[in-house]
Amino acid sequence: MTDAVLTPTPNDCDLPRRRSDFSTFCEAIDYAALSAKGLNFHDMRGQLERAYPFAEMREDALAMARRLVAHGIAKDDRVALVAETGPEFAALFCGCVYAGAWPVPLPLPTTFGGKENYIEQLAVQLQSCDPKILLYPAEIAEIADAAAQRQQCEGMSWEDFSEIPATPCDLPQSSPDDICYLQYSSGSTRFPTGVAVTHEALLHNLFGHATAMGLGQNDRVVSWLPWYHDMGLVGCFLSPISNQVSCDYLRTEHFARRPLAWLDLISRNTGNTLSYSPTFGYDICARRISSQSNVADRFDLSRWRTAGNGADMIRPDVMQNFVNAFAGAGFKAKAFTPSYGLAESTLAVTVMPPGEGIRVELVEEERLSGQPRSLDRPARYRAIVNCGKPLPGMEVEIRGEAGQIKGDHQIGKVWCRGKSVMHSYFRNQEATDDCLVDGWLDTGDMGYMAKGYLFIVGRAKDMIIINGKNHWPQDIEWAVEQLPGFNHGDIAAFAVETETGEEAPAVLVHCRVSDPEERIRLRDEIADKVRSVTGMACVVELVPPRTLPRTSSGKLSRAKAKRLYLAGEIEPIKLPVAA
Repeated sequence: MTDAVLTPTPNDCDLPRRRSDFSTFCEAIDYAALSAKGLNFHDMRGQLERAYPFAEMREDALAMARRLVAHGIAKDDRVALVAETGPEFAALFCGCVYAGAWPVPLPLPTTFGGKENYIEQLAVQLQSCDPKILLYPAEIAEIADAAAQRQQCEGMSWEDFSEIPATPCDLPQSSPDDICYLQYSSGSTRFPTGVAVTHEALLHNLFGHATAMGLGQNDRVVSWLPWYHDMGLVGCFLSPISNQVSCDYLRTEHFARRPLAWLDLISRNTGNTLSYSPTFGYDICARRISSQSNVADRFDLSRWRTAGNGADMIRPDVMQNFVNAFAGAGFKAKAFTPSYGLAESTLAVTVMPPGEGIRVELVEEERLSGQPRSLDRPARYRAIVNCGKPLPGMEVEIRGEAGQIKGDHQIGKVWCRGKSVMHSYFRNQEATDDCLVDGWLDTGDMGYMAKGYLFIVGRAKDMIIINGKNHWPQDIEWAVEQLPGFNHGDIAAFAVETETGEEAPAVLVHCRVSDPEERIRLRDEIADKVRSVTGMACVVELVPPRTLPRTSSGKLSRAKAKRLYLAGEIEPIKLPVAA
């Protein structure tokens, strides 16, 4: 490999930037290929392994499209792709789009859950999307083939697929209202619902996001996010193509092992950096650096102009810890850019205007849960993060249970409408009708508006309702996290039925102490803490570290934790019985 190959693609070029103003994503790829920009893939230490200009990607994608046609893949067929971050997936995804087929990104195996659980998850998603073929990296051939065989679906490594002759043929013409791809949300495991996104919806969202972020010259994206999640796929793969931005990638598993390599990569960027992460990504970096004395010796984060934050509830305390840890390396708190979105709206619904940083409002917990404040104990408050303003062309309303529109600072269900909203859930009309009403999308999230800004307080389905009183699981989890020794994501709260037939909050907590007496003390301390928040007794179960399940994007899955706990698949640590 020559030195020229190892030169990253540039930030700037003479090609005028177009902010996703194309009729189809095929046109966006064609235009990006006229520039010298592209995708750059790095190893675990952040060293460049492959520069992949958009022109080369387009050439490979067209060859893949012809292979798909030669293999019998027709317009509107689904092609399942295991989404490993690399040039092979990029070419296959774009090749599917050129061929008029729907690429369906699916997750890689993770370090938790085990081989059989991954096969089952993949098989269920294959059953849902009904693809003609599953394509995957050769190193996971055994388990990927096992999943394909369960669904009687053809499976092939992309290395083998690349051996098929790319016979010249006419490719179908796409239109704006054609489906571009199928996206599964990160929690789609047991009952998956594939979000069908049209070319028009994708480009409308990418235009709105680029405009709201003020995407300009010398900008460059750095990402470790997985390509099977909407933030990684749409925000950090499809957007750089459609908006002609060079991008640097670390694989997600490499970030998990060496998270500070992400910041090393940002430090080496000579342009303005746009990089995004859920809260836990910032949290793990701040924790890793705590033992190092001078961050300025290693990092230069002064050009990180947009530190995007989304995909889960934004924790202002975690963000402040990150600022405290990396201010010495030039990181500016105003770079934080909170946002709100979901796969059903392609990616983003709202985004904070550049330079406004994280802004919070303190809200009484009773008001968050819709309850009158008890006068027998002092008011408790939670910091709610401002998630920004709706994208251009996106409308947001807060509605009550009867559908009435709420005023400023009145909490209700978040609804949105715009061309970015999904076409449907694939082959699931009932689920589609449940959330799409007259063009409006019921997001399932709760929040409020204030002077044009959106504040998210939680998901309606996560609400714990006991004796007619509402409790947010986040409030319980955050309260326990204030005790020494706990990290973000160590606690899962949900409601269970007790032996008396009544409901009570249950709290599963990662336990890192081995002494039996210390475990009993810890359990009692947690119970007292939860009682101070909810006013009632709770079930506290200590579980081994790394037990609580995550979604494919790394977020805590309360619903799965509850299901596994009730099924006996999460076994609590046995504590000695008091004499």
